[in-house]
Amino acid sequence: MTKRTRTLHALGTRINLTVFGEQDDAALEAAAVLIQKEEDRLTVNRPQSEVMAVNHAAGEKAVAVSSATYDLIDQAVAASRENFGFNALIGPLVKRWQIGFAGAHVPAPDEIAEGLALSHPDGVQLDGAAQTVRLNTAGMELDLGGIAKGFIADQIKVLWQAYGVSAGIIDLGGNLLTVGRSPRREDGQWVIGVQDPGRARSVDLGTTILPACSAVTSGIYERFLVKNGVKYHHLLDPRTGWPLQTDLAGVTVFTATSIQGELEAKRLFFAGHAPADWLADPTHLGAVFAYQDGRSEALGLTLAR
Repeated sequence: MTKRTRTLHALGTRINLTVFGEQDDAALEAAAVLIQKEEDRLTVNRPQSEVMAVNHAAGEKAVAVSSATYDLIDQAVAASRENFGFNALIGPLVKRWQIGFAGAHVPAPDEIAEGLALSHPDGVQLDGAAQTVRLNTAGMELDLGGIAKGFIADQIKVLWQAYGVSAGIIDLGGNLLTVGRSPRREDGQWVIGVQDPGRARSVDLGTTILPACSAVTSGIYERFLVKNGVKYHHLLDPRTGWPLQTDLAGVTVFTATSIQGELEAKRLFFAGHAPADWLADPTHLGAVFAYQDGRSEALGLTLAR
């Protein structure tokens, strides 16, 4: 079966799009356009975007955004208010640590307290009728980076279905979404690798076989700061302002949708385990927990070494 690919750099990462059985690149090109348009709307890495308009007006006024942006912000704020670890308002705290960027350092306690005060999701006012977003305090920042890739991947899947794509792979820098039936197996299932947190990118702990689904990983193995012999990773706990204390190196979750995977990967990582009823949800297909001491365990699926 014909395989077509498109590689681009967007959303701060290398993106690989693959379709099988297509006679032209129309579906790939349409997906690339969608990615660029979504980045233009949602980025916080440029002075201008819909999200940055909200941030620039923090403490001053509510800002009207497009319906799609509003819906995503609504989901992100609702998840942040669950207080399980994901927080779309954590930007001010991240900036005080700067882990993974020039100027990374361990903030003083008063800096952490200031960052925490500006990172509380209750400081967001949402008006669904007017589709406006207001950040109540100057210095607050909204950042959808922890959920946007999943949102965009799910949109690409819908787009490809409209194009009649029967099989494809959406890889947004490690956020993976498979579409349709795999052409490489008679049963149509996909062979998906799980990253080994202790080794280089694309070196797997093992592989699992699943129907079309999303695979998303949260982990501490790529960005960190070492200060006075102490290693500080970049996943800050919005409840304390400090890097999360955990035995885990990474958690990979397999879910029906990619936006769901973004949230569930963080939920399980911050909890350190899956809730007893996690697999009772039919959209939760399984998870793999990788520990800092090299151990790993699979939940709800088989991991072939």
